Amino acid sequence: MIKNVLMVCTGNICRSPMAEAAFRELADRKAPQEFTVASAGTHALKGHPADENALEVMGSKGIALETHRAIQIQSNLINWSDIIFVMETNQKIYLGKKYPYTRGKVFLLGEWENVEIADPYKKSREHFALALSHIEKGSRSWIEKITGIR
Repeated sequence: MIKNVLMVCTGNICRSPMAEAAFRELADRKAPQEFTVASAGTHALKGHPADENALEVMGSKGIALETHRAIQIQSNLINWSDIIFVMETNQKIYLGKKYPYTRGKVFLLGEWENVEIADPYKKSREHFALALSHIEKGSRSWIEKITGIR
């Protein structure tokens, strides 16, 4: 049974915190209390808050990220997680090499849409909005696949 979900990107200040919050929000609407969601980065900007554009884009959806602080991926998080979602294939490869036992539980968040979610870091708010759109679509698809609830 999949309960603990880990979102992973590079710095853990843009995509993965947005994905953590968006997945949690969408899951709570469809399957309340079913998932615990966390995020981390492969090369995290440890202790940094979410990017200002991420705060704004998520805020426009009524989702707060102000308390987020970036953390580095570690084996305890990997062991805790039942499934790990990454934004890009290179992150899946990285996790497979650094933590070989993750194979079989690491997937692209945009897998069902055949989309890699591009890093919006140091780009415009529009890039963040596009990333969030892909994150929401991927999250919806995975929640439906995992729970069977449409």
